[in-house]
Parts: sequence; C-alpha cells; structure tokens
Amino acid sequence: MSRRVFKVGTFNLCNLVLPNTLFYDRERYSTEDYAKKKLWIAGQLDRMQADIVGFQEVFHEEALREVLKQSTFCREFQVVTANPTGEHPVVALASRFPILESKVIREFPAQSHLDIQGAAIPLTHFSRPVLSVRLRLTETVDCTVFVVHLKSKRAIFAEGVDRQDPIEKAKGEARSLMLRAGEAIALRVLLMEVLQDRNYPVIVLGDMNDGGAAVTSQIISGEVPQRRLEPDRKRKLWDILLYHVRDIQARQSYGDFYYTHIHNGHYQSLDHIMVSQEFVTQNPDRVGRVAYVAVLNDHLIDETLSHEAAPNWQSDHGQVVASIEIEREHRARQTQISIHSRTEITKERIAKEEIVEIKKTSL
Repeated sequence: MSRRVFKVGTFNLCNLVLPNTLFYDRERYSTEDYAKKKLWIAGQLDRMQADIVGFQEVFHEEALREVLKQSTFCREFQVVTANPTGEHPVVALASRFPILESKVIREFPAQSHLDIQGAAIPLTHFSRPVLSVRLRLTETVDCTVFVVHLKSKRAIFAEGVDRQDPIEKAKGEARSLMLRAGEAIALRVLLMEVLQDRNYPVIVLGDMNDGGAAVTSQIISGEVPQRRLEPDRKRKLWDILLYHVRDIQARQSYGDFYYTHIHNGHYQSLDHIMVSQEFVTQNPDRVGRVAYVAVLNDHLIDETLSHEAAPNWQSDHGQVVASIEIEREHRARQTQISIHSRTEITKERIAKEEIVEIKKTSL
C-alpha cells in the first residue's frame, strides 16, 4: 500500500507590511523591524515544514514572497494572494503542490442571506475575502483548500458614540458577532458546493476568531448526526461535515495544549484546520487520514503574568500544523471500477453471490 505524508498549516502573520509603509493610519515598520519580521516568519515556516500554508494578514504579496525566499523549506513554493492592495490585510496560500485553480470570493452567496422575523439583515460580503485554491496532491488526488480570516471580536462602534460606554461596547461586540456569524453561514454555503454528493477532499485553514466549540465554528463545520439517526441520513450528513483536527488529535492523545492566542490572560484557540471526511480515519472510503497535529505557540506571552512584552515583529498568534497521511492513492479509482463492475454484472443478471464476490475483490 502506497503511503505519503504531507503537512498543512495556518499562519496569522500579524500585519505583514513592507517597510516604511503606513498601515492602520498609525503604524509602520522600520527597515530593521521589517528585516526581523521576515527572519522570524521564515524561521517559523522552517519549523512548521508544511507543504501547504494558509496565511492571514498579508498587506503586500511582495513581502510574502520575500519571506518565502528567506525560508529554506518554502523557497520554491507557489503563491496565490487574495487581491492585495496594501490598504487592508488579506489571506494567501503557499504550496509545494501544483496550483490548478484559485478563486477570490468577496460576495456572500445569495443562499446565505439572512433575515430575522422577516426583516432582512444587510450582510452581503466577507470583511476579508475568502481564497479557494484547488491543488494536485498526487496523480489521482486533487483537493480544494479554503483560506479564511473571519471578523475579529473587536467591537464595531457606531460613529460618534462614546467607545468607553459599556453599553456601546456591548453593542459593538454584538455587531462583530453578527458579521462573523454571517460570514460563517456564507462560508458554509460555499463549502456545501464542493462537499455535497462528492467523494472529494476539502481543507479549511484560517483564523476563525472563535473557539472550535463556538456557534460560528460549528456553523462552518456542520453538526455531527445523532447516534440513533437512520444510517442513510447519517451518511448524507457525514458527507457534508468538516472535522476539526484539534478534535481528531484529542481522541489520539492524553495531552491538550491547543491555544493559539492570549488576550488579557485568556488562552484562546482562534486558528483552526478543518478537514472533510476524506481525511478521517473512521471513513472506510478515505483517501488519507490526519495523523498528527502540532501547535507552535511557545513565542506567545501572557502579559498579565510576565513583565515582558511581545516584539512588534512577531505574530501574536500560534501556528497550527496537521500531518496528513495519504493511504491509498488509487482508492477512489478502485471504488469507481467496483461500482462499474457491479452495474455491468447486474445488467447481465449474474447471481447475487457472484456480485458479492466481485465486489470484495474490486475494493
């Protein structure tokens, strides 16, 4: 049986901007700090050794390409970026595998538009466009990777209000939550288009700005079917589910050290990798499986406990890396041959026992 292992990772770069360029109307990197940032990111990429990396907070593609050239592991990677202008942070993907197709998605699908009690909610586009990239993993296995960065928990204030007012702050946080929820629904609709009624692997990488058990994260992944549900309905639901690699790892390990961000003493898991059932061990028709998950978070500082402060050239997020083992490159092809064989045999009215025997030898 042929076995190959590849790694996928997600990396919030925390504002990768060219030097001496103003961003957020108040910040800029000196030439020295920019050099430190490139060196640090390249070092983290060499530690990750991921064959596919989804990035968030890229202002300039040129800066990302400079970082990759400085990395030993990622030097030859292909890059695709979601329309960088330098004015706002966007997502990007770097890949060792061939890139077959890429799409930048800003508008919400019509099916995802929301209303409450008949009143339309005017959420129509992602705060940061989604990047969809189709990759060629092997000669027989393609995969679509979505790179996302959902709206942060930072409050959205109405113009002219007192931002220190606790009620206005609560309203602002609710607005952010509503936008993040709208983005989660829109992403779910996009995912359904590639997941439903297909044996096709899908990976979602990114900063979801919520924990794995949060409602927004569950909207994206879908809900696991109830144990007593009929098998046919379960299969239909499994077909459209995504699985958090954190949960897969938790079932295989006694330890849990998964946090990717520290804010005001709260250790949070904001950065996630989700995979479709084609990469889940329990699926008999899988093309591979998640074998191991690592989180690089030793650079994060809890400033409520430490007198240190994180340097501005480091990221304030940890990086997540999942190792995926492709088990049987030709499994999908063999399944198709098996289905074709059974169809032809049925047409020729061969005995049921012989059909079963051919099915066993075809798989």
